[in-house]
Amino acid sequence: MKSLCLAGLLLLGIMFAPDKKGTKAPAEVEITNEPAHHLVLENPYVRVFQVEVPVKSATLMHRHRHDYIAIALGDAEISNEVQGKAPVKVSMKDGEPRVTDGGFAHIARNLGNTSFRNVTIELMQDEKSKSSPPAKWDEERGMHVLHGGTEDIQLVKDGVRVVEIDLQIAGSIPKHHHPGPQLIVALTDLVLRSDAVGQKPSNLELKAGDVKWLGAGLTETETNVGQHEAKMVVLEFK
Repeated sequence: MKSLCLAGLLLLGIMFAPDKKGTKAPAEVEITNEPAHHLVLENPYVRVFQVEVPVKSATLMHRHRHDYIAIALGDAEISNEVQGKAPVKVSMKDGEPRVTDGGFAHIARNLGNTSFRNVTIELMQDEKSKSSPPAKWDEERGMHVLHGGTEDIQLVKDGVRVVEIDLQIAGSIPKHHHPGPQLIVALTDLVLRSDAVGQKPSNLELKAGDVKWLGAGLTETETNVGQHEAKMVVLEFK
């Protein structure tokens, strides 16, 4: 019994350590151990988490060791509670990408009336890009009109270009080449047909919030063959 009591006291001491003001600070966990963050893809370029925080709930205090891009799935209002700082209220719009430098721990508290959902993409080569910056993209901001859609180049972070694509039914992206790999994040359910040079036509089917990693060197035309508008965010890598 005595040993059990000592073990319990030790556990409480680990979970709640006093901060500089004498109050009990929440224990910090790695992002991979945070229950609202679900790891769905990992490679030398990215680590991708599907995140869902229920109404009036919050994540554990978790650490971001890498720069990251968070893409909202639905409108959201949260309290961003960075360790050692005052909480900040943040509003996000559906499909909006938010770029954040790593090296901190925080709690994300859902203040809205629906689940807070996003796709969080850690950029695993962030330190390398700072010490040896990649070549600049030929275009880092701009809007292009497609055949029945639009392509909005929104930002570049650590050499990664973020593009939002909106295709109406039967809309298409004309023939283009991908010199590097890319990550597709579906904002809506979508069915895209890829007509790639040297390959048979194939369909890519994703649900809203799904991700797909594609390798480098592809030359293709993409067409929305689904029954409704297709929206996605594409991260392009050098």
